Amino acid sequence: MTPHGQFRRDPLLGSNFAFQRLPFGEFLDCMARSGVDRIELWGIAPHLGIAGPGPARVRAIAREMADAGVALHCLTPEQVAYPVNIAPGDAGLRAASLAHFIKAAGIAADLGGRCLFLTCGRGHETAPAQEAWDRAAEALSRIVAHAASLGLHCLLEPLQRRESNIVRTAAELDRMIATVGHPALGAVLDVCAMAAAGDDVAAYADRFGPRQSHVHLADGTPARHLAWGDGSLPLDAIPGGLAAAGYGGTFAFAPFGDGSYALYPVAAWDRNRGGLAPWLGGERHAA
Repeated sequence: MTPHGQFRRDPLLGSNFAFQRLPFGEFLDCMARSGVDRIELWGIAPHLGIAGPGPARVRAIAREMADAGVALHCLTPEQVAYPVNIAPGDAGLRAASLAHFIKAAGIAADLGGRCLFLTCGRGHETAPAQEAWDRAAEALSRIVAHAASLGLHCLLEPLQRRESNIVRTAAELDRMIATVGHPALGAVLDVCAMAAAGDDVAAYADRFGPRQSHVHLADGTPARHLAWGDGSLPLDAIPGGLAAAGYGGTFAFAPFGDGSYALYPVAAWDRNRGGLAPWLGGERHAA
């Protein structure tokens, strides 16, 4: 931490969350104008849906990013919306979801990315919880091993209870990472999921230390993933707490809300970036 409580290195990634209704090039132009040179790319159409694009589309995305001076840090394939789910009882759905992540890992590597973003999926509400846990752990083990073979580090995020019945708390996240047992798997702090679970920044810092390398930053109630100031979370305390704990990873904004941020994503981006600005100012990370 700097004497003024800022991060020593600028941790902010651009992200196309809420930009999905704009052309990909306009999103990149916004990031470049903001001085952001690394992004977390949400793998969703029309920007980069994982299922559809072949090598030609991936090469086109790579050219657009290079022309804008923006590099990929993390690829986050869509995985909360049906039908992507690595933990259901349906073997066919699990196999298709596993293939989704295996393909995403290849795309991330082809685009020069460093990280692949993962969640645990969800099991049937009326089935024993351990069955879904075991299926998620087995799938994660295969995905992480494959991604690591491509030079990628994987990031695992807990979800809120309405999204998953597997990993929702810092303790469950720690247990799943230990179950998978691969050094290429680390932790994500999602501010809304953290608040919904009753966890806090100190608990994450104490439990994960340097294994926590990414943060999804959003306001909330505590749910909903809102733009800065639209919720009731103490956002001013979160970056400062992370800086005080020596956090050296990255941030990305994740303003989903009710979908309306997609109507004015640049305004949402500017507000989020303005909220985080007091803690920025360090040197840029290498792309």
